[in-house]
Amino acid sequence: MRTPPNERLNPDIAGPDKTPAASADARPNAARVSRRHAGSEPERRCILTGATAGRSVLVRLAVSPAGLVLPDAQGKAPGRGAWISVSRAALEESLRNGKLRGGLLRAFKGGPKDIKLEIPDNLADRVEQALTRSLLDRLGLELRCGNAVLGTQRIDKAARQGKVALLLHAADASEDGRRALDQAWRVGSDEEGSGKRGRDLPLDRTALSVALGRDNVVHLALVDRQAAWRVEESLARLQNFQGATAPRGRQDGVAAPAGRDEDDLKD
Repeated sequence: MRTPPNERLNPDIAGPDKTPAASADARPNAARVSRRHAGSEPERRCILTGATAGRSVLVRLAVSPAGLVLPDAQGKAPGRGAWISVSRAALEESLRNGKLRGGLLRAFKGGPKDIKLEIPDNLADRVEQALTRSLLDRLGLELRCGNAVLGTQRIDKAARQGKVALLLHAADASEDGRRALDQAWRVGSDEEGSGKRGRDLPLDRTALSVALGRDNVVHLALVDRQAAWRVEESLARLQNFQGATAPRGRQDGVAAPAGRDEDDLKD
């Protein structure tokens, strides 16, 4: 079975010094994550916009042997797949006007003739749920590996010591709590007065607490830079799909370590 045209592009298209074209629907978070991998990972083409980017930025839709189209947040499900880079609103519109079905049929041209695509009406819900689960699983894994710190006092101490690579706040965290830890992070990063602040998660404390198996998780800090990049990728994909607008103030992503290029950071 041949690879559908959207599944893999020549990695030389972008070249080592060029960033893959971003979808018109892509947000800055995804663009930043894509730059990290420019020239270092296979590219994929969005079947709805035609834009190309690394697979860490796009969302894969997998097709079962029976023709059922489902999200594959990890991008590892066997069988045929297609990639999208659009927001939830754009995906829902493509479901209504038939553009998604057309894109899938073109992507799978040459496949088995007896399979009829079955696209769930709630595909957008399923994609968002899968991306949310992927982010929560990633946070849980980094916590178990010792790459994350919980608890306001512990985070404050780590931040002031310059050990925090990425600071995260639950969606329902208090403004006072955010400000205090953001200030500690700026002090430890020697960026006082910069307006640098932690990232607001599209998850409340209940979701975080359940996923991490801890009580009342409101703030979380990543103390390993590569772990922070991995979380950044999962978070960016979810927020871009949700159509997140520009955040309040300055919310920084994870910078590359001094003396190293972003592309040198390998998972």
